[in-house]
Amino acid sequence: MDLFGGTISSLENGLSYATLNNKTIANNIANVDTPNYKAKNVSFKDMLEKEKQTSISAYRTDRRHYDFEIRQSTPGVNNVNGLRYRNNGNAVDMDTEQTKLAENQIYYNALIERMNGKLNTLNTVIKGGK
Repeated sequence: MDLFGGTISSLENGLSYATLNNKTIANNIANVDTPNYKAKNVSFKDMLEKEKQTSISAYRTDRRHYDFEIRQSTPGVNNVNGLRYRNNGNAVDMDTEQTKLAENQIYYNALIERMNGKLNTLNTVIKGGK
């Protein structure tokens, strides 16, 4: 029985996405002056597609064994296509990256607040409402 209907698991996945997105954006900003560096992004849609495709079914030696799947999720960090390049071949736009960083920070903070709310609710239930 799942106590929260998968909410905490969903929040955890969202936090993993936001963390990877933050690392990718920070990497882009760090390489703003690196010649021939191509900006990268994390695509949530690609993450979902890979999640659907990368599941492994269990090998059952007896028909009475339960069937289950092991999911392996490796989110895709992709090169951003259709960017204008500077003379040195770099494709990082600092204004765009800073905007994406601010949006991602707001998203991450919202997930953290929601996770804290869920854990505080669980704490209240455990303490018997005190």
